[in-house]
This record gives sequence, C-alpha cells and structure tokens, in this order.
Amino acid sequence: MRSGTAGRAAWRDTLANIIDNADTRAGRAFDVLLIAAIILSVLAVMLDSVGIYRARFGTALRTLEWLLTAVFTVEYVLRLIAAPTPRRYALSFFGLVDLFSILPAYIALAVPGAQFLLILRVLRLLRIFRIFKLVRYLSEASVLTLALRASLAKITVFLAVVLTLVVVIGTLMYVIEGPQYGFTSIPTSIYWAVVTLTTVGYGDIAPKTPVGKALASLAMILGYGIIAVPTGIVTVGLAQAQANRRADRLCPRCGLDRHETDARYCRRCAQALPETDIGTAAPGGAPS
Repeated sequence: MRSGTAGRAAWRDTLANIIDNADTRAGRAFDVLLIAAIILSVLAVMLDSVGIYRARFGTALRTLEWLLTAVFTVEYVLRLIAAPTPRRYALSFFGLVDLFSILPAYIALAVPGAQFLLILRVLRLLRIFRIFKLVRYLSEASVLTLALRASLAKITVFLAVVLTLVVVIGTLMYVIEGPQYGFTSIPTSIYWAVVTLTTVGYGDIAPKTPVGKALASLAMILGYGIIAVPTGIVTVGLAQAQANRRADRLCPRCGLDRHETDARYCRRCAQALPETDIGTAAPGGAPS
C-alpha cells in the first residue's frame, strides 16, 4: 500500500517538475511547446474572424481550435493534479487565466460567437517571463502598482473634475446648437464633449454656430491640458515609489541604503544585497 502511495507521489513530483521547472530540459520543452500552441491558437481565432479566411478555411480553423482546446483542457487538469494545493492554483491569477482560456470554446456550444473570446489565451504568454528568465523584470510592475495606488486619490479628484467638465460643456453645447445640428440630447452632447476633450475627434457631430465653435475650441484646448495632468501625477508617483524602493534596500553589513533595484552588491562594501520582492513561481506553474 505504501509503495503504491509513494509511486503516485513520485509521479506527481515528476509531473510538477516538468510543468513548473523551466530549468530542466523536459520543463523547458514543455513550456516552449505550450507557448507555440498558444500563439497558434490565437492566430487561428484571429483568422476565423476574417470573412475570406473563414469561408475558405473555416472547417480547418475550427478543428484546430477544438484540438488546441482539448490540449489546453488536459494541461489545465494536469496542473491541478501537479499543484501542491489545487485550490490555490485554481484561484490564482494564472489559474483563472488558464480556466478562462478554455471556457469560451465550451460556452460557444450554447452561445454562438463566444469562441472569439478564446483570444484571452494571449494572456497566457505572460509565462514567457518565467521561461526566458525575465521574472526579475516583473518587479518593476510592483513599482507601477505602488505608484498608481499612491496616486489614486489625485487621479480620482482629476476624473471627478473631468466628468464635471464634460457634463457642463455637453449641456452648454446642447443649449447652443440644439437638435437641428445633431446635438439631439444632453447625453449625445456629453458624448461629443468626451470625444473632444480626449482629442479623439470622430467628426460625426460638429458645431455649426459661431458660439458653438468657440466652445468647441475651448474644449479642444482644455483637452491638451487634461492629457498632461494624469501623466504628471503618475510620473511623480513612479519617482517616489522608485526612491522608496531604493531606500528599502539596506546593506546588511554597512547599512548603506538607496541601492539601485537591480544591484546585487553594495556599492560601498561589496556585500551581497538582499533579494528584491520580484515574485516567484506559485504552485501549479503560476508565477506570483
């Protein structure tokens, strides 16, 4: 009985080593083949959305999609088996991405068109950071997250001001231009204000009166200023987050701080620095 249990445990360990460990030959081959399958699947979904290709190769493309869906389904089940804590993997970011990358194919059996959501499989390419030893670059994502979190209050106030502006400008334009010039309602006028302030300018609605054109000109000028505000807020937040992160990297020997985030040794005494929080592989092959 014990030998059977040990055999199952060894089988799971071997499977986990192949799925999670990109340093082994088998693990790297598995990951490279997986990425190739993901890219092929995404291309098949894209081509299936093009009428001329769907008419000529529709059957082959759908067959390929189902074949790859079967492969990804088996892979997802194997990841659940190999994970030390299947529930933790299933609820992790990559676990949910793996699940949602196969669900649309089965949903499409009841809801036509849902198969195009298989394009979500492109998110699985984030595993390339682990495979090609780029995980350390994910640490910069934490700096961006900290910057956005620190700037949340300012960005919220900024968005509230912008929302107020588009409502006021849209209402004024509705009063000035009216339905005869395409501003048929206040919501439609607010839509025009949003398009104008963001400098998109679709041109489907345009003011015709001199007063309306003057208001539109003001909205366009405000749009350029509005674009610069969030950029400055996030830039300051990034600088502060980067400075705080450098300050946190203290040399354990001499106590010197403010080392670069990618520095491995102290610039004063050459002592090895503590590792930064760059995220490690989570159970089930999902980098945290």
